[in-house]
Formats: sequence, C-alpha cells, structure tokens
Amino acid sequence: MSISLSSLILLPIWISMAQIQQGGPDEKEKTTALKDLLSRIDLDELMKKDEPPLDFPDTLEGFEYAFNEKGQLRHIKTGEPFVFNYREDLHRWNQKRYEALGEIITKYVYELLEKDCNLKKISIPVDATESEPKSFIFMSEDALTNPQKLMVLIHGSGVVRAGQWARRLIINEDLDSGTQIPFIKRAMDEGYGVIVLNPNENYIEVEKPKIHVQSSSDSSDEPAEKRERKDKVSKETKKRRDFYEKYRNPQREKEMMQLYIRENGSPEEHAIYVWDHFIAQSAAENVFFVAHSYGGLAFVELMIQREADVKSKVTAVALTDSVHNVWHQEAGKTIREWMRENCCNWVSSSEPLDTSVESMLPDCPRVSAGMCLMRDVWVFLG
Repeated sequence: MSISLSSLILLPIWISMAQIQQGGPDEKEKTTALKDLLSRIDLDELMKKDEPPLDFPDTLEGFEYAFNEKGQLRHIKTGEPFVFNYREDLHRWNQKRYEALGEIITKYVYELLEKDCNLKKISIPVDATESEPKSFIFMSEDALTNPQKLMVLIHGSGVVRAGQWARRLIINEDLDSGTQIPFIKRAMDEGYGVIVLNPNENYIEVEKPKIHVQSSSDSSDEPAEKRERKDKVSKETKKRRDFYEKYRNPQREKEMMQLYIRENGSPEEHAIYVWDHFIAQSAAENVFFVAHSYGGLAFVELMIQREADVKSKVTAVALTDSVHNVWHQEAGKTIREWMRENCCNWVSSSEPLDTSVESMLPDCPRVSAGMCLMRDVWVFLG
C-alpha cells in the first residue's frame, strides 16, 4: 500500500492529537491549538504536492491520439477510446489533462471549419484596434450575398466554441455527434449561406501583473538602526510567506485576469452584435436559426432587443434542449405568439421521437428528440 506525501505530512499531527486527547484537562489548550492548525491546512491544495507536473502536450499527436476515418478519437498505438482516469486517484490532474486535450480539439475543429467546410474566419469587433481583445465567427463565402437562404448556428454554454455542440461527444463519440459540421455541410449542399456564432469567446486571459511593494526604508525618515530592524522582520516575514505559498501551491499555477471583448462580453451581447453587423446586413430573404441549449436563450434575448428586425428576416428557428424562459426574460406577448408559429424546441425525453412534450411556458411547441433529430430539424426548417 502506497502512502501519499500529504498523509506523511499530516501523520505526526494526528499522532500528537491522539496522545494529547489521552491526557488530562491540562492538555486542552494544546488540543485546541492543534485543531486550529489542522483547520488552517487546505487539504485540496496539499494534495497537489502528490501530483505529477501539470505539463501537457499541445498537439493530438503529443497525446498519442488521432481521429480515425469515422471521426472517432482513438489512441494511436492501442486503438482504444480516450481514457479520462489516466492516473488513479488524481482526479484534479486527470481533469487538467482532459481540459488540455479539449483546447487542442477546439483548434482542430476550427481547422476543419476552414479546410473541410470552406468557411472564413472573421474577426470581431469589426473595427477592433490592433491592441484590444478580439473574438471571431465563421462564415461561408456567400453568407452575406446569398439572396435566398442563410443558416445561423448557435451552440450552448460552457467550454464549447464555434463549430461544436458538445466537447464530451466529440471526445467520447465522434465528430459528427459533437460538432456542427454535418449541419454546415448539408446547409451548403442545399444552397444556404452559413454563419457560425462563437458566443462563449467573451474574453482573453492574461497573466496578472505582479505588484511591487516599495520598501519602507526607501522613503522613511526613521533612524537607520530602526529601519534595519524593520527590514529584517520584513524579509523574514516574506521568507515565511514564500515558503508557505510554495507548500500550499507547489505547482504555482499562474494567476490570470480576464479582458472582455468589446460588445461581445456575453453570449447575449455576441448574438446581438453578430445580428447588427452581419445577419441584418445579409441579402438573404429567409434566415434560419439552429440554437442549442443556452443558444436558445441568446436567440430569445435577440428577439427582445431586435423584435421587428428579427420578424422581418427570420423564417424559422429550430431549438434543441433550449434553456430559454419567456417569463424570466420578460418576452412580450407578440414575441411569444411569433415563437409559437415559427419555433420548435426538440427536448430530451423518453417519449418517441417528435412526441409532443408538455411545457409550463406559453412560447413554442416542444417535442421529444431522438436519433433522427438532424432530419427532423431540416424538415421543420423546410
């Protein structure tokens, strides 16, 4: 049986606690002090001392994984699916590894959108300066000029980015299940222009600048001897603090800060921005939306903010497991009536495909989703 480093560190304290508790009432003060010490130890942070370095590959090849001809992620040597619990009893490390792989897959999907789907990556805000934070969307060549049909895709919340429905499905199932690529290719085959939104790309992360505290000796008028004593105490305090920080956070992950992207700081803002600068300017007579999960909420917010414009251009909206709420979002009667006529929400249900599912909300029809969801979406969109 292996013993972790954190257990070895805590073992003497536990032994001391047991010995003191066997003593008389005079030992009460020592017991209290030890309990206070234990309460100050962050066990989650302490467990980090047992972790391997959080240093992961930045390519699929580095992870020894690749997508096969069926779009399934498989180990290059064994052919096995992705294994989350790569290291036993190291959940945090395994999670960090999974997240690192997820970032690589995000970039991989971006490449597929450009190379396989022939979409163009468009930077936003459209008038961004060289130095300010930026995001981007993807568009087909004819997205703004197609006179007939335009398809707009909006994913849900979380770690997913443009072109994805669910990272978990990409990793554990295949690209067709977890990405928007099948929708995009079919839309283009049937003569649609396409715009792919990127509503979760709301900020960039940069490392927090270090704050340098000016030494008291630089500006103090105190006698030299007194300043020296103060500086010595200050250095000792800093030494202890640095030692504790190294003990508390041995891998010392960088402290990051978020710089939000102008007019795209939330999924709702992003949807409105893309509408104003792209969709509203498109030549398409009929605009169709496919919105998943939080993407449905973003669409309803777009309707609230741009009701007349949306009604004049949007023909139909296919929602999948949408989390919108017309009451909480305070959607007016005219919006609810329009949604009943022009929207349909396919939801997770044990009922057979396309079975009507009751809803407490008076907005749009809800029907059961199934394996043929993509086909039904296309039938609804016409």
